[in-house]
Amino acid sequence: MALDYGTIGQRIAARRKALGLKQVQVCERCDINSNYLSNIERAKSIPSLEVFVRICQALDVTPDELLAGTVRREEPEEWKNVAEKLRGMSREQLALADSFLSWVSERG
Repeated sequence: MALDYGTIGQRIAARRKALGLKQVQVCERCDINSNYLSNIERAKSIPSLEVFVRICQALDVTPDELLAGTVRREEPEEWKNVAEKLRGMSREQLALADSFLSWVSERG
């Protein structure tokens, strides 16, 4: 399954706007600069897994909401627990987690 970064960027922008947040506010929450977020929203940049998770947390969404457009509001605590585990990982651990998640999603 190939990711459509244009659609993902649009979902990030739509969620940010739905929350009434400016890019700079999301950037402060994610510890990234506004040019980077703008580029992500326009699919000019692809965020790392770590940055993507921070964006999800800043926008209070689950990764699948931004990646696939699905909403799982009935399980927010489980997603937050996973996101918190990812937050504390090293680059090597994040790469391994990303590979594992790709493997799991391919098996659908």
